[in-house]
Amino acid sequence: QVQLVESGGGLVQAGGSLRLSCAASGRTFSIYHMGWFRQAPGKEREFVATIRWSDGSTSYADSVKGRFTISRDNAKNTVYLQMNSLKPEDTAVYYCAARPVVGGLVRDPDLYSYWGQGTQVTVSS
Repeated sequence: QVQLVESGGGLVQAGGSLRLSCAASGRTFSIYHMGWFRQAPGKEREFVATIRWSDGSTSYADSVKGRFTISRDNAKNTVYLQMNSLKPEDTAVYYCAARPVVGGLVRDPDLYSYWGQGTQVTVSS
């Protein structure tokens, strides 16, 4: 099993920045990909970004490309999401997830096996 704990959410004004962290524990050697997803009220959970643990390859949703950056610290078993130029439409609960499968970067949340509890990000206009 893998446990994921997010932190770093909060309230920020439009144009501001936040950095989310997700610390993994347990069978971390089984993790090959980690991703960030978000869910706004009344909407489905959507892909934000993903990173391959081995080589740092990344993929982003078009809506955040150029504003958000996903990165990882292998020594700390932690993945980060740096969010800049935040917009009110970025308001959501942000979840990190882990995928214990080798292969390409994937955006489908159903293909991730482990999930954190979520952290709220609110962007005011």
